[in-house]
Amino acid sequence: MASTDDQWERFLDPDVVRPSLFLATMFITTFEILKDSIVEDVRGFYTNVVIERGPTISDEYQSKVLSKNKSPLYASLQWLRENDAIDEEDLTTFEKLKSTRNQLAHQLFAVVTGQVESAHETQFEELVALLRKIGVWWVVNVEIPTNPDFDGEEIDEAGIVPGSVLSLQMLIQVASGNTELLEHWRKERKRVE
Repeated sequence: MASTDDQWERFLDPDVVRPSLFLATMFITTFEILKDSIVEDVRGFYTNVVIERGPTISDEYQSKVLSKNKSPLYASLQWLRENDAIDEEDLTTFEKLKSTRNQLAHQLFAVVTGQVESAHETQFEELVALLRKIGVWWVVNVEIPTNPDFDGEEIDEAGIVPGSVLSLQMLIQVASGNTELLEHWRKERKRVE
């Protein structure tokens, strides 16, 4: 644990606090993206779209997913496990990441100022890897097989960038101060107007 002088030095130095705060908030944000995508993708799998009435969730969602756990998140994780999208090690990783997310959410100031140690910096890559693994599974096992445009096509899983990961990459760029995406969007908007 750092001395009080070291803690004040860290707290008052914008070059230390800014990146620490940025990575901590990106960890929390990415974990929330992971949770949302887990629940929403499984729910979406059991959603029927009827043009007149809009989307409705089928009864199978209750019987094949929600019956597994009272938490839609944990029921969805179990469904993903049973369908080989993730394995037991991924479930263990998820719990570790959840613990880190909770620490950041409840002790953000203490972590950012160095009063409390956190593994979020070293675990961020694991978090993104799990988000990507689940997203790629959906693309390879659900989206591609149901899209005739890919019939007979060779699929390079390494080249797949799931929408959740692409959104995260864009968010990181924008939050880091990169304005290229904004400039491109503005040009495209003017071109279409």
